[in-house]
Amino acid sequence: MGSGRGRARGRTRPRARGPSGGRGLGPAPSTFGAGRAGAALDPVSFARRPQTLLRVASWVFSIAVFGPIVNEGYVNTDSGPELRCVFNGNAGACRFGVALGLGAFLACAAFLFLDVRFQQISSVRDRRRAVLLDLGFSGLWSFLWFVGFCFLTNQWQRTAPGPATTQAGDAARAAITFSFFSILSWVALTVKALQRFRLGTDMSLFATEQLSAGASQAYPGYPVGSGVEGTETYQSPPFTETLDTSPKGYQVPAY
Repeated sequence: MGSGRGRARGRTRPRARGPSGGRGLGPAPSTFGAGRAGAALDPVSFARRPQTLLRVASWVFSIAVFGPIVNEGYVNTDSGPELRCVFNGNAGACRFGVALGLGAFLACAAFLFLDVRFQQISSVRDRRRAVLLDLGFSGLWSFLWFVGFCFLTNQWQRTAPGPATTQAGDAARAAITFSFFSILSWVALTVKALQRFRLGTDMSLFATEQLSAGASQAYPGYPVGSGVEGTETYQSPPFTETLDTSPKGYQVPAY
């Protein structure tokens, strides 16, 4: 072919570049606070995450609430060997504290395992559900811890002094103190879950816009030759010779 088409073929198409200047769509955005699915988990960075530290702290606080109630929360009555709750003899207060602490203990272990496996979740919809579950449960348990703290404090203030109350006083005060600490830790977990939800929503929209822009972006066409080049630079198309309808050496028979 001519020199004009040769120069046109020698040029390559420019590829679209992402926002970061690299080829393609740029770096893959994270979704809901985690990177690309299937990526390796760094144990050191995972252990240093504020959310991991808060879950471990909440897990320890839950043990410090239901443990003393189970071990020393029931004392003997003055009139007989029967056991009664140290919180003003209200068995509901002891049961509520144990149930609240035990539920927080199991939930912290479950959500900690979910955080470890969160990187392996490939579906954005499943990640969204996991974050919403964390957000809803953390908010609910923050409220329940506040109710439990007020309930145990009120019942302890109404408890009549006595030998049994003095013996189990440390356990009661420990349960009340760590109930208050649990409010703070679970409120912080709620805030972190809310931040992950908002970040995940924004980054998902960002990823959708980037993919749509990359799919709709058209490649530029081939550059045309300059106006100096004329028709003499092009050769005649092949196989355009006129075919001979009467080949030599062949005669039409007469009938």
